[in-house]
Amino acid sequence: MNATIRTAIATALVLGVAAGPAVAHSAPPPPSASTAVGAPAAHTGPTAPTAPTAPTAPTAPTIATPPDAVALRAALAGVGADGKDATAALVRVGGASGGWRGAAGVADVRTGRAALEQGRFRAGSVTKTFTAAVVLQLAAEGRVDMDAPVRRYLPAAFPETFKADPTVRQLLNHTSGIRAADGPGDSFEAQWEHRFDVTDPREQIANALAKGPEFDPGEAQHYLNINYTVLGVLIEKVTGTSYESTVARRILRPLGLSGTSFPGRTRTRIQGPHNHGYQAVPRPDGTRELRDVSVWNSSDRWAAGDIISTTADLERFTVALFSGRIVPRARLEEMFTVPAVDDFVTGKKAVLTAGLSRIVLPDGTEAWGKTGGRHGYTTGMGATRDLSRTLVYSVNSTDAKGPDTNPVALGVVMAAFTE
Repeated sequence: MNATIRTAIATALVLGVAAGPAVAHSAPPPPSASTAVGAPAAHTGPTAPTAPTAPTAPTAPTIATPPDAVALRAALAGVGADGKDATAALVRVGGASGGWRGAAGVADVRTGRAALEQGRFRAGSVTKTFTAAVVLQLAAEGRVDMDAPVRRYLPAAFPETFKADPTVRQLLNHTSGIRAADGPGDSFEAQWEHRFDVTDPREQIANALAKGPEFDPGEAQHYLNINYTVLGVLIEKVTGTSYESTVARRILRPLGLSGTSFPGRTRTRIQGPHNHGYQAVPRPDGTRELRDVSVWNSSDRWAAGDIISTTADLERFTVALFSGRIVPRARLEEMFTVPAVDDFVTGKKAVLTAGLSRIVLPDGTEAWGKTGGRHGYTTGMGATRDLSRTLVYSVNSTDAKGPDTNPVALGVVMAAFTE
């Protein structure tokens, strides 16, 4: 795979989105698609690779070579307490040709304790993939009509003054035209001052709808959290239970994702072992402070971005999702269907689907993924559709919400998709 292709994959999968020694080892591939939902994976060490059942039954795997261990180790070099771009990084690469796992950096810059390979982290907008999966399950059960106006399910939320009628599908693929809700501001310091605020999703929706539509539904694509905030409330209305309980019952428990959870509206700490997240804050003298941002209230992201997970759990989720074991195959096509519109901000062709993003390579090959960013944490999960190569990473970025791609995450993605 040439540099142009690698860069195309890396850009798409990363966007969203004294040093401890790098620790890496070969890993067995993820559980095969034929594994029953929720069955535990038995990993006793490296095993002969077993190809998962591919959704589209390709004649040959998209990527047939083992992960490049040398390139992956190099991507993690320099990660640590003194690392410019990241204090820790966790990586899992899998697929039909074998797997690789790696950890680098420190769990805590004060103690220098080595990064926890099984540590939990805030996965940000990867939450949207879980939310989309639940909505598509409900659609498969006939409880949600993808082409129905959202107003049918949430009549009280949509005032008559909102002169637009987006559908459920348009929420899922970010073509609803609903504007973003107001927040404390985009700067780190503004958000830091409000890090313990508790946000009501229904108040966010009311605030957004009061502004009127940004464009007619279905006319453009604009990636905004508000779409998935509305979907979270829709899930609660249709199921009669909380969003968190619904995702746990339908996805987390059946798949055995014991390291994945939602903090709830008031919890501010990451429960369980985790690597601390830090934001680099400049000082007047030109040096920087690594401010611990691990404790934070994420209720303003909720169904759009407050999930906590592990690389092992996200790998298992990715394999199960692409294999059709979470969303029935007919409905799963929504996750691999890009609307034929332009991006509202850039004017380029849309790339987002219902919970995923498409990357078309110069040779016509497609890869799919989702990224997420919370202060201190940059996360990504992605795969070729035939699961011949999967990738999950968590990078403790020192500027996770900054405008530039994190170099460590970019290097990991490029190395993971190298043939």
